[in-house]
Amino acid sequence: MPEIRLPPPEPPPDVTPDTLLSLDNQLCFSLYASSLAMTKLYKPLLAPLGLTYPQYLVMLVLWEHGRLSVNQIGHTLHLDSGTLTPLLKRMANVGLIHRQRDTADERRVLVELTEAGRALQRAARDVPRTLLCRIGLSPDEVAALQDTLGKLRQRLHGSPTDPL
Repeated sequence: MPEIRLPPPEPPPDVTPDTLLSLDNQLCFSLYASSLAMTKLYKPLLAPLGLTYPQYLVMLVLWEHGRLSVNQIGHTLHLDSGTLTPLLKRMANVGLIHRQRDTADERRVLVELTEAGRALQRAARDVPRTLLCRIGLSPDEVAALQDTLGKLRQRLHGSPTDPL
C-alpha cells in the first residue's frame, strides 16, 4: 500500500516563526533534557552496583531474556554494534557477562550472564522503585507517559518494535 503523505500541520495563528524556533517549543529538546536528567538520577543508584546507565540497560535485557546475540541486544536497545561492542567488552572484562561466537554461525556473538551478573540482579531490585519515588509521578502517570513515549518511538521508527 502506498504511503499517504499529509501536509505539515499549520501552526496556530498566534504562533510566529520566531516562536516556532524557541528552544522551549522544541519537543526534541524536552526529550533530550528529560533523558539527561533521568540518566543523572540513575547514576548514584547504579554506582554501588558498578554499572553505568547503558550497562544497566544491557543487564535489564539479559535478566529478562537470558542468552542473546549482540544483534538482538542492539535491536532491543536501539544501539548499533559500534556502540554496543565496546560496552559489552568492558562488561565481560569485569566478569558480568560472557561473550562467545555462535558455533552454528561464527558471525554471531552470543552474550550471557555470568554468575556474578545473575547475582547483581538481586542487588538491583530496588533501583526501579527508588527511581519512581524520586521522580514523584503516580503509577498511572508513569503508565500514561510510557504509553505516549512508546507511541512516539513507534512513529519515529515507522513501525512497532519487533519482539525478540
